[in-house]
Amino acid sequence: MEITHLGHSTVLVTVAGCRLLLDPGNFSQAWWELTDLDAIIVTHQHPDHIDPDRLPALLAANPSARLVVEPTVPDHYDLPRAERWAADSWIQLGAVTVTAVGGLHAVIHRDIPRIGNLGVVIEAPGEPRFFHPGDALDTVPPGIDVAAIPAHGPWCAMKEIIDFTRQLGAPDGFLIHDGLINQRGWALSFDRLNDMTATRLTDLRAGQPWLG
Repeated sequence: MEITHLGHSTVLVTVAGCRLLLDPGNFSQAWWELTDLDAIIVTHQHPDHIDPDRLPALLAANPSARLVVEPTVPDHYDLPRAERWAADSWIQLGAVTVTAVGGLHAVIHRDIPRIGNLGVVIEAPGEPRFFHPGDALDTVPPGIDVAAIPAHGPWCAMKEIIDFTRQLGAPDGFLIHDGLINQRGWALSFDRLNDMTATRLTDLRAGQPWLG
């Protein structure tokens, strides 16, 4: 498995001959020119996870890629190729199984209605099991080998991120959802999680992939 962090919550996973792009949002440009994708997966409707202005060009450059999205996303954006994907269901891409977990975005404020959100588990025979939580910390799938860990957001505090990482118990991980913090804030999250959890975080900001 090869995992590349393309900025904020955008992640490219290459495993068992498949290329899967998660959350191509408007905080990142590194995904704009990608080709040969087998699937594009969107965890929820917020534009830092789906950029409606750039997504049509990505779809045109990847005409055979499946676009699989949280069920309410097509209600907000014109996505003619979108497959609505419900929690606790799965899709098969060759030898790769992709499972949706969770269902709701983390609480931002009690006065802001919660929206849908899917965590994504990606696995294939003989490969590590990868988890991307989207914007939620309340679902902890078992047996995760490498995890994308949110660094910061208006919907989470460091104490919650630490507890989530501990409960998940993945041996390896890296930070996502870091587009709202500067270098000092990123280093604070990175160091705290490495010091206070059993997960070994890798810095993927230079564009090098995690290999497992």
